[in-house]
Amino acid sequence: MTYASAIPDPKRQPAFYSSVPAKRLIAWLMDLAFTAAIAAVLTVPALLFGAVLILPLLFIPIIWATTGFFYRWFSLASGSATWGMRLMAIELRAQDGQRIDSSTALLHTAGTYVSFAIMPLQVVSAASMALTERGQGLTDMVLGTTMLNRRA
Repeated sequence: MTYASAIPDPKRQPAFYSSVPAKRLIAWLMDLAFTAAIAAVLTVPALLFGAVLILPLLFIPIIWATTGFFYRWFSLASGSATWGMRLMAIELRAQDGQRIDSSTALLHTAGTYVSFAIMPLQVVSAASMALTERGQGLTDMVLGTTMLNRRA
């Protein structure tokens, strides 16, 4: 199956791509809130049992980043969408049109984290999502994944 036939064509089936960049942004913000809440819960024991209060506070960004990584990887692997994406009715699809597998979810998550770590990559990726025909970020382009509105 070719890429063009497996993934809906944005010109012939624009409904699959309608409002996806905005939904993707909202889903990302929701996922940030979810992972912040999970990280906060995980940080409480460190704060309660920490001998020096400032030391556990230094671990909050690490706990949040780690929580976010595993949250994203496992939720993408289990349903091709994070909880935020599911609430926004969008999902990530592989080049063959199928849901992504665990290894693709891991690579997508790692690629997303690399993009966030290197600001110019994140700017190019965000612009690409907003301006390209299929709304793909850099990680999507490398992996051949596409974010679509979920089929009704």
